[in-house]
Amino acid sequence: MNWHNIGAIAIVVLILLGIRLLSSPRTAVAGNRLGAVAMLSAIVMVLVQHNIGDLKGVIVAILIGSVIGAILAVRVTMVKIPQLVALLNGFGGLASLLVAFVVIQHIHNYTTIVQNIAAQLAIAVGGLTFSGSMVAAAKLDKKMSHLPISFKGQSLVSFMLLTAMIAAGIMSGWVMPSSAVLLASTMVILSNVFGFVFAVRIGGADMPVTISLLNSLSGVAASICGFAVRDVLLIAVGAIVGAAGLILTRIMCKAMNRSLVDILLGKTSVIAANENIEKKDYEAKRELSVQRKDVFLQIAELLSNAKRVIIVPGYGMAVSQAQQQVKELFTELERRGVDVKFAIHPVAGRMPGHMNVLLAEVDVPYEKLCELDQVNPEFSHTDVAIVIGACDVVNPMAITAEGTPIYGMPILHVHEARSVIVCNLDEKPGYSGVENPLYRHENVIMVLGNASETLAKILEAISSR
Repeated sequence: MNWHNIGAIAIVVLILLGIRLLSSPRTAVAGNRLGAVAMLSAIVMVLVQHNIGDLKGVIVAILIGSVIGAILAVRVTMVKIPQLVALLNGFGGLASLLVAFVVIQHIHNYTTIVQNIAAQLAIAVGGLTFSGSMVAAAKLDKKMSHLPISFKGQSLVSFMLLTAMIAAGIMSGWVMPSSAVLLASTMVILSNVFGFVFAVRIGGADMPVTISLLNSLSGVAASICGFAVRDVLLIAVGAIVGAAGLILTRIMCKAMNRSLVDILLGKTSVIAANENIEKKDYEAKRELSVQRKDVFLQIAELLSNAKRVIIVPGYGMAVSQAQQQVKELFTELERRGVDVKFAIHPVAGRMPGHMNVLLAEVDVPYEKLCELDQVNPEFSHTDVAIVIGACDVVNPMAITAEGTPIYGMPILHVHEARSVIVCNLDEKPGYSGVENPLYRHENVIMVLGNASETLAKILEAISSR
């Protein structure tokens, strides 16, 4: 075993340890730094191994990338993190595409059939990852409609594109050098078009799964690219990212009771469900406006008499940046002897772990964050459930309304609590497009408005008691 393999094993171990540390907010920063050190070590090792003497271009590229990364890290707010993650997934795929294209363009004569096919495959996966990620980022940032976009013959177009990509990949092993670049260029176009077609048909409600899958594909592209350039380290690191992404994708699909195939075919978000709600059953809803002072007095009384409270954060909390007010409410209730927990749905927000990150940002104790299976049995014994900017993940329609996009999706059973306080901007449906009958239940108090302002008024009312 030579020094390169030993170094590769050491770097892989560091990356795995970094991922392990990322599993807890207490050690996540250390895990992130360890991963950064491991990646820098990998870059240095590759430069040394290939005896790259002229480092000026490499150093300039690293500096430019570092400056851009630092600017993004400082300027991008927490609510924009899903968009940033989507972009980074895309850039990872693009990097693999460019490396594989260079392999075909400059050293085609010196590569084996396996390397040629691997390079074309890396272009295919990298291209669809890039374009798919750009679409995901555009949907998340509302530059595109979050609704699924379909057109006549879309499935046939996707099948034809996929078939053409497979044929081009097989042909790449035997074509002449003069044709290899043309074939690679064709693969670039086909893969990017395929990525666009597959991503636009996915609705915003399935974005957490989509982001996880694209993260996995960026790793797969890198690993395949490793075969093209004969680099064991790149193969291993890419495989780790790909496996981690696939595991997370499976978790997300299970949390949403979704089939990955159905998500990719756009079958889970195309049925409107508003007509399935029998509004006559909920006419007794107590709709309360944020301008009425007695609303906050009523809420303060409920919380003052409560012994057990569960807080359910959602994407609205991220949009209003209300996590600090949530932490203050949590602290005030605990000071009064209330048992407070947080119910975290796996797909709350726009990416996996979105709520965990926001709450960790304001130092909410990690042990207070409860997963769906752990917390659902407790709602029936809870005095007050507080929903902050969540809709689909607390929608009872997921239990009863067959044929809707969320039917069968595991939800947080807030409707079982004795009293429910919903702090949402409005009563509009979530990303699934399914109206939420919870808002009309007898035991629900709806407080409409910006969550950070609403929570500030609730805190003021509690403190005055």
